[in-house]
This record gives sequence, C-alpha cells and structure tokens, in this order.
Amino acid sequence: SQRVADISAAIAKELGLSEGSIDKIVLAGLVHDIGKIGVRESVLNKPGRLTNEEFQHVQKHPEVGERILSPIADDEEILRFIRNHHGYFNGIGYPDLLKGYQLPLGARILAVADAYEAMTSERPYRKAMSDEAACAELERCKETQFDPEVVNAFLRCKYGWRRAKGTSC
Repeated sequence: SQRVADISAAIAKELGLSEGSIDKIVLAGLVHDIGKIGVRESVLNKPGRLTNEEFQHVQKHPEVGERILSPIADDEEILRFIRNHHGYFNGIGYPDLLKGYQLPLGARILAVADAYEAMTSERPYRKAMSDEAACAELERCKETQFDPEVVNAFLRCKYGWRRAKGTSC
C-alpha cells in the first residue's frame, strides 16, 4: 500500500494536481485494499487460478473497504477513490461499471499505481514481472482498463525515475 500511495502521489504531481488532492489520493492509496480484510485468506493466498466464485468474492473488497472506512472517513471523495480503484476506463471494471471520466480521477490514478505494483510484486500464483514488461502492459491496456492520460503521466514519471538511475523503462 505504501508503494501504491507513493506511485499515486508521483502521478498526481505529474498531472499537476493540488497538494490537497494529492493528499487525498495518498491516503486512499494507503488504505485502498483494506477491504481485503473481508476476503478469505485461503483465496488471497491461493497459489493457482481463482474459480469464478472466488474471483467474485475478491471483487467485493472495494465495497467492503468503503463500508469499513465510511464511519471514520468524513471525505466522500476518498471513499469514492477506494470504491472505484478497480473500475476500468472502458466501463467493465467493478463495482459500479463507471466508464471513462465518470470514474473519479483519484480512482483512475490508484488503478494504474495498484496495477503496476501488483505486476512487479511476487504473488502466490505468479512471479513478479520486470519493470519493462509491466510498463508495456500498462501501455497495452490504455483506453480499455486504464485512463490514457494517467498511464502517460505514470510513464513520464517512470522514465524520469529510471533516467536518474541510468536506464530506461
């Protein structure tokens, strides 16, 4: 979650968002997956492919996260970011089937940051992807899963990070 928050902050800064907006996105990034508390551990740690039933169970975590946080978070915008961080730009994501700019910008930013972090991290069911492969996947999924502007901002940040190390994405 810290990596998602950090990546989200970098994207938000690259997009020129205000400090207040960046702070909300960072907070949402830190707690975006809190709803996984409601997902069975056997499903979260399953080494193989999830069944349809198990995947539907996992898909409830953004709504569970919103329910967990709503009594203590007095900012509806942050709750909308968390609820919609698995929304797809083409409208087939979950839970609300929002499309394009109907998705809150913070959720679109979290989606890219979360996907990159997930792809480049070891999981019980697969090895981590290389930075290059993850960047290529984000690029491939622009306009379907991800907001193209957000992916482009991420890649500008990523190229900048990598240039500082003497390599490219």
